[in-house]
Amino acid sequence: MAAYNEIYTIGREFGSLGKKVGEELAERLGIKIYNKELLAEAAKSSGLCEEIFENHDEKPTNSFLYSLVMDTYSGGTFSSAPFLDMPLNHKVFLAQFDTIKQIAEKESCVIVGRCADYALSDNPNCLNVFIRSDMEDRIKRISKRLDITENKAKDMCIKKDKQRSSYYNYYTSKKWGDARSYDLCINTSKVSVDDAVDLILKYRENMRNFK
Repeated sequence: MAAYNEIYTIGREFGSLGKKVGEELAERLGIKIYNKELLAEAAKSSGLCEEIFENHDEKPTNSFLYSLVMDTYSGGTFSSAPFLDMPLNHKVFLAQFDTIKQIAEKESCVIVGRCADYALSDNPNCLNVFIRSDMEDRIKRISKRLDITENKAKDMCIKKDKQRSSYYNYYTSKKWGDARSYDLCINTSKVSVDDAVDLILKYRENMRNFK
């Protein structure tokens, strides 16, 4: 891996503007951001159908029947016996895991979600950020963005956070949203998106200078 590749991973609560922070960060640095794009990359490299990645995206499924049925359509190119015998949701995770590592070796970038911090835990050039926000602010943002009631927006925030938390905690040895799982945690109820990006860039600068 080239030493100049600097990777930023963004974990985020639903409605916290985490994706927006990632997009602004990538734009300022002139590097790519991988969010949903990661699913297409993983599908391409693994031979699994992209729809399968979308259905499993940050949502661990406990349905053995679902995995069994979808396995019929996977058409995977991974030929090792352990991979073939694996539940589909594990195949999807490993394909994304490998893709994240390949991307990090190839270029500097921002990666949103998908346990990227865990996949790159041995990468010294990886800066892991978690973006959170106060629930009332998240509810207002989602309600306005999706044109739904605040009650529905709150339910959606709780559901999405639970999915992301379950996925992260299931596949990693860390806890989603716990400060100990990240290098930097930012509350976008206290600072703007631009300020959040400034903080991340300042942290990166300090990382470079740290001896």
